[in-house]
Amino acid sequence: MSGSLTIIPVTGIGEIRPGDDLAAIIAEAARATDGGLLDGDVLVVTQKVVSKAEDRLVDIDPEVGHKPLVERESVRVLRRRGDLIISETEHGFVCANAGIDLSNVEAGQAALLPVDSDRSARRIRDALTHRFDVDVAVVVSDTFGRPWRRGVTDVAIGCAGLRPVVDLRGTTDALGRELQVTEVAVVDEIAAAAELVMGKADGVPVAIVRGIDPSWFGDGGVVADVVRDPADDLFR
Repeated sequence: MSGSLTIIPVTGIGEIRPGDDLAAIIAEAARATDGGLLDGDVLVVTQKVVSKAEDRLVDIDPEVGHKPLVERESVRVLRRRGDLIISETEHGFVCANAGIDLSNVEAGQAALLPVDSDRSARRIRDALTHRFDVDVAVVVSDTFGRPWRRGVTDVAIGCAGLRPVVDLRGTTDALGRELQVTEVAVVDEIAAAAELVMGKADGVPVAIVRGIDPSWFGDGGVVADVVRDPADDLFR
C-alpha cells in the first residue's frame, strides 16, 4: 500500500443505551467531522458501544465478582493467575476474562462481547448504505493483550466490507524475493490505528480511517479468518 492515511475521531456520540439506533447516531455525529462519511472510508466502532446497543449488559453480584460470568462465557480456560483468567470464547478468541469488560459501564454491571461481532458490523454497514447512501467498511474493535509483549492494543473482533487478511504469498519483496508465508491482518492494523485517536477514557468510541487501499475491500470476510486454527497453533 502506498499513500497516506487520515484517522478522524468521531466525537459527540454520547452515552449509548440498549436499543439505540447505533448506525443513525454514528451517521449524525460523523456529519460534524472532516467531510462526514465518504465512500471508501473504514468506520471503526468499539465493542463497548456495540455491546451496549445490543443490550449485552449483565448484572454482577458484588460478593461473587465476575469469575462465574467468565466461566460461563468461556468454552475453555487456558491459564489462571489470581483474578486473571485467560480463556477461549465461543467466537474463538483467546483473551483475558472472556472479553468481559467492567470499564465505562454502571457499577455492578459488566459488558459481554457481542454474540456475533461480524453480524453487528454488517448491520451497521447495511444501515449506513441503505439509509444514508454511503459505502463504507465497518470494523468492530476491542482491546486485547498480546503474548510475549507488554501493554494492550486494539484488535478487530468483527468486520464487514473488508478483507480481514491480505495474502501476500507469491508476491515479491523490495529485492525481488518471493514471499512464502506473509499474510497481513489488515483489520487488526486498522483497529489499532483507530485507537490512537479514540483513547481509553476520552469518550470517543468511533473513528474514521480514510485512505485504505481499495483492494482491501470486499464482502464475505469474517474475523474468524484471522484466528489461527488450533491445529496450527504451537501454544494450544
